Amino acid sequence: MRTLQVDLGERSYPIHIGAGLLTQVELFAPHIAGKQVAIVTNETVAPLYLEQLTRTLSAYKVQPIVLPDGEAFKNWETLQLIFDGLLTARHDRRTTVIALGGGVIGDMAGFAAACYQRGVDFIQVPTTLLSQVDSSVGGKTGINHPLGKNMVGAFYQPRAVIIDTATLRTLAPRELSAGLAEVIKYGLICDEPLLPWLEEHMAALRSLEQEPLTEAIERSCAAKARVVGADERESGVRATLNLGHTFGHAIETHMGYGVWLHGEAVSAGTVMALEMSRRLGWIKEEERDRSIRLLRDAGLPIVPPEEMTPEQFLEHMAVDKKVLDGQLRLVLLRAIGEAVVTADYPRNILDDTLSADYRALADQLGE
Repeated sequence: MRTLQVDLGERSYPIHIGAGLLTQVELFAPHIAGKQVAIVTNETVAPLYLEQLTRTLSAYKVQPIVLPDGEAFKNWETLQLIFDGLLTARHDRRTTVIALGGGVIGDMAGFAAACYQRGVDFIQVPTTLLSQVDSSVGGKTGINHPLGKNMVGAFYQPRAVIIDTATLRTLAPRELSAGLAEVIKYGLICDEPLLPWLEEHMAALRSLEQEPLTEAIERSCAAKARVVGADERESGVRATLNLGHTFGHAIETHMGYGVWLHGEAVSAGTVMALEMSRRLGWIKEEERDRSIRLLRDAGLPIVPPEEMTPEQFLEHMAVDKKVLDGQLRLVLLRAIGEAVVTADYPRNILDDTLSADYRALADQLGE
């Protein structure tokens, strides 16, 4: 097992990474204050791992709350199901909410924990690669709104993040690729040496080889922990973690939540961010192309939805958490491994980026 620390003073917490951690009660017990535990999971994950985690926590009064699966259910109606379960079973302020699942479960369970009786403890147990390397760390919780993704929520840190890498054995290949989009992101924004390592190990990662998977998860979590420790509430450097996300969230909102997986939309959005960075003269064409090939080799889409118009992108991008005083700020690359958040770009460069022929670019790169 490998352990990292998210350094937030008295709210610091560990990230444990290893195979078989769902069976180790000693990792959970220090973070459970009372006798009640609510395990929030979904219909896909529950048959796989709920029984095991319930056995591990047999010393506690465990209540499962099983939600429907999918980004389309990340909304107020589904959130209410968590509150219904907590209230029906009379959970008190010493209860602990455990999020067992992917990013949707983690975001909703964390938001419910932040709100229930004005805040109860929660633990993240992410079971998808995307949630293990990104959404489970850092305390972002929330739900989607029909007009924008993740626009309703709270910053609320978990007591611990427990990553059992064995859960990835049941992950669909498409979901695995979606997680790799976020791993690649860390290399692009702040860990350039990670990129050639990913090129070398991509086949092994997609084959679920344990050692490279653990390495990729640890490096990703370490990068995010550093950023979150420096900027918990996204007032500065933390926003660089959203490379590709402003374009990607527009894709998710327009196409319908769940049609494109989050990591798939982030991949296409990252291609657009790379293209805009190239048009600004910040990165070279060969750097753009090498980065896009890496996304492609991870099994990810590198062409945005061809039916989306520039006007539709702009309409959805206007509803983004990085918009300040009416200005759309974007995460772009000054260099590979160096991301910036900026509203200082010529409007025509953004327009040209939105109307670029990404299909032709993909064909040129040999998709």
